[in-house]
Formats: sequence, structure tokens, C-alpha cells
Amino acid sequence: MNVSSHRAATLPQPSPANEPTKDSAGGVSSAPGASPKRPKDRSPKRKSKWRYVRRTLYVLVALAIIVPTTAFVISYSQAEVPRPSDMRVNQVATIFATDGTTVLSKVVPPEGNRTEVPISDVPEHVRNAMLSAEDRNFYQNRGFSVTGFFRAARDNIQGKESAGGGSTITQQYVKNALVGSDRSVSRKWRELVISAKMAREWSKDDILAAYLNTIYYGRGAYGIAAASKSYFGKPVGDLTVAEGAVLASVVRSPSSLDPELHSQELTARWNYVLDGMVEMGVLPSAERAANVFPPIIPTNQVGDENVARGPEGLIRTQVLNELRAAGISDQDLNTGGLQITTTIDPKAQQAAIDSVTSIFEGEPAELRTAVVSIDPRTGAVRAYYGGADGAGFDFAQAPLQTGSAFKVFGLVAALKDDIPLSAMYSSAPLTVGSVSISNVGGETCGTCTIAQALKQSLNTSFYRLTRSMENGPQKIADAAHEAGIPENIPGLPGKSLSQDNGIPEDGIVLGQYQVRPIDMASAYATLAASGTYHAPHFVQRVVTADGTVLLDRLPEPGEQRIEPAVAENVTQAMLPIASYSRGHGLAGGRPSASKTGTAQYGDTGLNKDAWMVGYTPSLSTAVWIGTEQAQAITDLYGSSIYGSGLPSDIWKKTMDGALEGTDVEKFPFPDPIGGQAGVPAYSAPAKPAPSTSAAPPPPPPLIVLPPPPPMRQIEILPGITIPIPG
Repeated sequence: MNVSSHRAATLPQPSPANEPTKDSAGGVSSAPGASPKRPKDRSPKRKSKWRYVRRTLYVLVALAIIVPTTAFVISYSQAEVPRPSDMRVNQVATIFATDGTTVLSKVVPPEGNRTEVPISDVPEHVRNAMLSAEDRNFYQNRGFSVTGFFRAARDNIQGKESAGGGSTITQQYVKNALVGSDRSVSRKWRELVISAKMAREWSKDDILAAYLNTIYYGRGAYGIAAASKSYFGKPVGDLTVAEGAVLASVVRSPSSLDPELHSQELTARWNYVLDGMVEMGVLPSAERAANVFPPIIPTNQVGDENVARGPEGLIRTQVLNELRAAGISDQDLNTGGLQITTTIDPKAQQAAIDSVTSIFEGEPAELRTAVVSIDPRTGAVRAYYGGADGAGFDFAQAPLQTGSAFKVFGLVAALKDDIPLSAMYSSAPLTVGSVSISNVGGETCGTCTIAQALKQSLNTSFYRLTRSMENGPQKIADAAHEAGIPENIPGLPGKSLSQDNGIPEDGIVLGQYQVRPIDMASAYATLAASGTYHAPHFVQRVVTADGTVLLDRLPEPGEQRIEPAVAENVTQAMLPIASYSRGHGLAGGRPSASKTGTAQYGDTGLNKDAWMVGYTPSLSTAVWIGTEQAQAITDLYGSSIYGSGLPSDIWKKTMDGALEGTDVEKFPFPDPIGGQAGVPAYSAPAKPAPSTSAAPPPPPPLIVLPPPPPMRQIEILPGITIPIPG
């Protein structure tokens, strides 16, 4: 054997890198350059499960604190809380007569009859009762309840119907006024944030006042003022401790604590509130023991202010239309607590109502009437009766045929054409084409002045007057428009006082076309004001609950539309008519200018519309009588109604009542037109005079037309008939 080979075979071989080797003692040693290795742990190598639990709990607690806090801080910084003065809750608007104290009507917002009152007007014991019922720590807390929030969150997640509750008064107000009442965590979160911020920016009294004026108390009553009226029929300042406790009790659940259906539950809640007041130290025990449950107005006796019951409801409608036209929005109306002062004179309004009531007593039930009185110097509507039902049809706004009351505008047109009151016309029957014209009852004056023809309301004379003027019908329409008859009347298609939007027919002078009672009162008022037109209006002043003036109508000079001499000569011609018309002159000999009118009901020989319109220098009143369905109108004796009958009765009684105790005013005497000032001393051509005196000027030539061929005549207006063959 080779020696070298033997050595190679017997020498120990080096261990591979990092492979452990045994030492001389038989132990294991690490390879050169390798890190020493710890002995193998013979027990299980695992982390403690409690360490994971602890760490998880730490994380969850941190998240439960940090995340909500961060979210709250961010939400708080971004939340916008209005100032108390910026909050506008729905409130009742009150409509007053011109005296500023007589309530005509109210405008109730959709959410109820809320009237805002300052906290100083709410007795302290009523405030304390509310705190006892809803938030006994109100003046100490920060405006929110964290436990209430988490309870609401839990209940909403679980889908409970009773989710909510536990809110402070501040939270309840924020919910009602700002964030709504839907059941959701996000809504509750906003309520919490805004409540916290509001508690820092508002005073506690401001929050409590806003809450008392906002919450719902049942019976359609929103706010403490409305609730006091609804439950006890008294203002807030007169509430007793016991009554205040009742109102504080029902707030929790108005339906389930209704005094008529759930008196036992309400009484229990009432006792809870009073006991709480004792615990709060705001009600002595002896006084608590002396309190008994107070009587409450039955529901069927609670008035609904949103229902218009009388004629004033129609005034309210006109007021609302006028407010909107003036730019006062529905939001202003519903949230401003508006105090609306109208032009309605309580004395004149009552006179109109009393007149209708007394004159209509015993008359047929189907009769309807409208009465409108206007101040000629301002256009202010002083009395307004469009019907007994405030929620029904308004006849003062209804287009109706005026009959002979329209002859006045024919006289205006004639005077503008320089035709004097002394101009004479025949009153004999006449026929124009196929139309025959005569006078009611065969009335005649022969040939007489147009002033006398107006007094006797002679159709034939005024028909001849119209045809004697160039383009007479249009001139009459223009004169009426100048006086105040609108060119566009609501409810009538096209232009008023026209034939199919074209030129009017000759029958315009006899009241062929339709006009509203309010328009007739306004147009006659222009004549009373010597030709100066003032637009009729109902609203004088509008002020919000905090004193902001939204509208204040200042005196206006009006618009001179008709020459004073023309208007004043017309007035002189109208002066004798009231007394001539069955003795309807005003009390005490007070001068008045007036005209009656009647419109025929087809060919029945009866009437369907009857009018009396007249004025003094300070009041113009139009009265109409008819029916809803344009039927024949008869009185309790079955006689046909004319303008000189029931309408004149109502007119006189209304005017006398409204003007009683006022100065007796006279009309100005006019300047002459066509050489004649006022009504001439004669009414017919003078008889032949003695040779020593000059004869009067001859009358203008008469318009005489050949008689019609034999035909059957049908009367379509008083004195106007049309032929039917056969």
C-alpha cells in the first residue's frame, strides 16, 4: 500500500461550510464563521391569544374615541347655525280692517295656525312646566344628549318603530326647524352637531322661545299661542299653572294624549309634569296639591281659522291676490307673521252686511247680491260683499250685464263731444234695421233734454244719442274705460265692451256688455272725484312680526282721465235720480248721484240682473242682485225685480249706515259744456213765448225711421226687442 494513499484515507476530512461538528466532548459546535444557534425549545412556540385580544381592544377603543371625535370636530366646524333673528317659522298672518284692530280674517300656513310670541309673554310657570316635561336640565346641559344619540342609532339599526327619544329641548327644536324628523343615523348626527353649536351661539331663552313657538301641540295648533287658544280659548299670558302643565304634557305625543280620547293617560302625564316642577324647586308642594286638572274646550268647539266662514273670506282672497301682485311672496306670507291692514271700514262693512241681511229677509232663497263701496278720493275699498260664503263664488267679481246703469257713460261720451245736458232727443219708440227699441213700461218724455232722459232712464233717447255721435258706440266704450272699466276683465274672453274684440254695437249704451260690480263702483267713483281715477285696492299697510314694513301705501294724486267739467255735469244729471227712483234719497237730504239698471231675461218679460249704483263725494257704492244660474229674479210677492226696488233698498241702507255721523258734502258745480252748466231749468221744448221774449233755440233734428214689417218681437234687454219671422 502506498503511504500517501493511506494517509489520505485515514486523515479526517474537513466539514462542509456551516455544517456543525462535534467537539471532543461529543458536543456539537458551530462551523467556523456561523452564528451560534439557540438550543431548541421543546415547549409549543405560539403567541398568547390574550395578547391579540388586548391589542384588538386597544385599537377598537382608540377608534371609538378618535374617529367620532374627529368626525364631530369636522362636522362642528362645517355646521352653519343661523342666528335667532334669521329663523323664520310658519306663522299666521292677520288681516285687519282699516282701524288696525278689527280682525277680518287670518291666513293660516299649511303647517298650522302658528302665531309667534316673545318669551317674555309666556308666564314663567308655563315655561317651567315645559322644562319639567321635556328637559329638566335645559339651562345646565350643552344642548345635546350623547346617550340619546347612541340609543337612537341602536334602535334605527335594529329597525325599531320607537327609534328616537331622549332628546333635549335644543335637539327637538333643531329637529323640527332645521334637520327634519326622518329616522336615520345621519340625521341624528346632524341634530347632535347643530344642537351643540347652537347651545354655544344662542342664549337659552332664545332656544326656549323658538321651541315653544315651533312645536306641535295637537288640534292643528303649532306654537304655544295657538295651543293656548285651541285648548283653553285664551291668550298665553292668561294660562294657569294647571293649564300650562296640560300643554307641556301633550307635546310628548299629541295623538295618544288627546284629552277627549285618552284623558287617563293625559292626566297621568300631567301629574308627572307637576311633580317634576316640585322636584325642580319651581312649584311649592302646597300649591302643587291645590292644583286640579283644568277643563278643556271640546274639539267640536275649536274654531278652524283656516276656514273662511263669512263674507270676509272673500275679502281675504282679494287681499292675497293684491299682496302677490305687490311682490310679497308666499314665504313672506307664511313665515313673516304679517299684520295686514286693509282699507275696509268696519262701519261701512257692517252697514253692507246688515243691509243685505235685513232686505233679503223673507225673499226667495235663490237671490244673490254683491255690494262694493269705494272711496272716490283714494280708490280704497271700504265695504265688500260678494256673497255670504267666504269660500264660495264671489259675485262682486262676476261679469254681469249692467242694463241702464251704463247710460251714464253714454252721457260722458256725449259731453266729451260737446253735446250739452240741454240737448234734446225724442223718446218715441224707434227701429234700427231689425231691432226695435222702446222704453220700459211705455215711459216717455216726448222730446226732452238728455238730462231728463237720464232721470227717466229712457232707452230710446239714449239710443238716438249714441247714433247721433260719429262712432258713438266706440266713444262710449272709451269713456267707460277712462272711468275705470278694465279693458280686460277676468272671466271674459278678449277685450271688454266690444263685439267679438271689434267695434261695440249701439246696444252698449243700454248695458249690453258685461261688467263686474267692483268695476262699476270704481268707474262711478271716478265721476265722484271730478274725473280723477284711483285704482281700487284693498291693502293699506303690511308689517312683519318683527316690525319690518313690507308695504305702506302712500296717498296718490290719481290720474285725471275725464275733464272735471264733463264728470261734474254728469253728476248734476244724476243728482235727482235716487229720490225719483221710489224715494231712495239718502238720509238727511244728503246729496247723491246715482243710476239704476236692469237686464232682461230672454223673451220672458222678466229680469235677470238689477242694479243700483251711486255716490257721494266720499263714497261710491254699487249693488247688484241676480241669481247663480241667470234665472228670472222675482221678489217675495212674485213681482219682477228692477233696479229701483231691492237693489236701491240695499244701496240706500248701506250708504246711510256708512255715512251716518259724517259731514254732509256737496258736489262742485260744473263749468258749462256747449253753453250749458248743470241740468237746464227746462226738460222739454219751451212753449211759444210772448212776442216780447226770444224763443228758445229749436231742438236738434229727430231720428225717425220707418216702422218694421209685421214680425214677432222678442225683448232681449229692457226696451230692446228683435224680430222673429212668423
